[in-house]
Amino acid sequence: MLLRLAEPDDTMAVARVHVRSWQVGYRTLLPGDFLDRLRPEDRAERYDFATRDPGKACTIVALQDGDILGFATVSPARDADLPDHGELCAFYVDPPWWGRGVGRALISAARAHLVEQGFRHAMLWVIAGNVRAERFYRVDRWAPDGFRRAVARQGLTLDEIRYRRDLAE
Repeated sequence: MLLRLAEPDDTMAVARVHVRSWQVGYRTLLPGDFLDRLRPEDRAERYDFATRDPGKACTIVALQDGDILGFATVSPARDADLPDHGELCAFYVDPPWWGRGVGRALISAARAHLVEQGFRHAMLWVIAGNVRAERFYRVDRWAPDGFRRAVARQGLTLDEIRYRRDLAE
């Protein structure tokens, strides 16, 4: 498996992984008709893999034989109360690759990238009830910090829990 920064040509492959991950991983958390309407073309419009500005989001992809297996997007934290934190903004592995080490490799690379950017602490948001993700993050020593939020996205309101971790561990 190869880990590298995403490039502009990766846009559609990353979007396909993103959509498939939502459609499988959130099937019991979000309405089925909403998940069935997700399209990689719509998701791809949101990515900017050309920038290398450290103040903006950066995406790391995991590849095998040229296929993107998953990705992690990190940036400076967007939460105003955590100005000294990095953020894991997006973290998805293609469902056929779940449980095969891709996620562990990606999250390790994401943490390392945040450390290289000078961050000693990190945060992320996870949809409440996403047991698989919560278990994964806890194994990687992330812990809920007591903050929750309701976020409106694409006509849905998502209940999210904030997790944090020390990157020096």
